[in-house]
Amino acid sequence: MVDYYPPWAFYFRVEFGISKKKDDVRFQMVSGLSVEYDTEEYKEGGENRFTHKLPVRTKYADLVLKRGMLIDSEVIKWFLRAFRDRQFEPTDLNVILMNEKGEPLKTWQVSHAIPRKWQVSDLNSGENALVIETLELTYRYFTVA
Repeated sequence: MVDYYPPWAFYFRVEFGISKKKDDVRFQMVSGLSVEYDTEEYKEGGENRFTHKLPVRTKYADLVLKRGMLIDSEVIKWFLRAFRDRQFEPTDLNVILMNEKGEPLKTWQVSHAIPRKWQVSDLNSGENALVIETLELTYRYFTVA
């Protein structure tokens, strides 16, 4: 009998459809892989114990990615085209959780992502810290494979 151990959350990569550069898959953190339903309340006449809550549509959180700042990144060029030139080019991306051998365990396939926010950490000569860039994307939906 083999015991099951949940996978580690630190071994993953993020593959963008717009970049083939190996550094563009490396991130320190990914958050926002969540989905929920908006609901609509319906009050049934004569029923005073509860209100029906009916699912209306799914809602996906924004995807937030953090990493040490890259000097040459296709993903950042894509972000800058959106913010500087207002060229919004949707792309698909995959967030891939891997096992200890580097094999995919679970893949979140994110559809139609576009840049929403780009942030660079504070520059402070009094600290010995890496420059961290935070990329925030909005997207239509994700599927899990």
